[in-house]
Amino acid sequence: MPTPFESGHAPVNGIEMYYEVHGPSGGVPLVLLHGGGSTIGVTWSKVLPLFAQSRRVIAVEEQGHGRTTDRDAPVGFESSADDVAALLRHLDVAQADVFGFSNGAQVALHVAVRHPALVRKLVFASAMTKKAGAYPWVWEFMQNADFSNMPQPLKDAFLEVNPDPQKLRTMHDKDAARMQNFQDAPDDLVRAVAAPTLVIAGDRDIVRPEHAVELSQLIPEARLLVLPGGHGDYLGEAIMTPEGSRYFEVTARLVEDFLGKA
Repeated sequence: MPTPFESGHAPVNGIEMYYEVHGPSGGVPLVLLHGGGSTIGVTWSKVLPLFAQSRRVIAVEEQGHGRTTDRDAPVGFESSADDVAALLRHLDVAQADVFGFSNGAQVALHVAVRHPALVRKLVFASAMTKKAGAYPWVWEFMQNADFSNMPQPLKDAFLEVNPDPQKLRTMHDKDAARMQNFQDAPDDLVRAVAAPTLVIAGDRDIVRPEHAVELSQLIPEARLLVLPGGHGDYLGEAIMTPEGSRYFEVTARLVEDFLGKA
């Protein structure tokens, strides 16, 4: 990961939200929202430097994740969306492109619906808006989620930036509860996304390709991109990506083409 030219904690909605700013100043920034149980580095270490070559990039960590503090409340897609919006206002960002992966994509969707004036374009990657959009084994795994079977690399990444094992445990338990209590988003909510949207899925993702197609048809101004790979390896995600893969370079170029000039 490159060294950000700005980083810190912003007081938003009762938490101290960690953020990093990379790349040149000016233009419409790109906001990156990581996956569940992750940190900025886990999801974005490969593609962030590519995006930051030509645009300002703001990467954040969700409630209770990594360097962001927690609150006495569950972690929710809607509340996290409000946190992102509050952070952007704190940073005096009037409008941004928002790229979310996995749980981060669901947060990004709610930013676009709840705070439409803030979102110029949306990238919705490897996520579902209804339980039927993922394979049954995903929900079976989530129902059996336990701290003992949390991937060790995710534990290590958290402890590297926040060496408090109790906070790691709390983050895991809240993330697991969020998915165990997952509720379908109404189609009308998905149709309410006004921002031009790029729906991304891997051809061997946890999300059914048919669901990605459905989302691309529900969102009024949506395009669809299906890439070779599983859950996040097309991004260079630290846990999933095979060593030596360069798919993330292709992904970054295609996303930049969709976003256009900053």
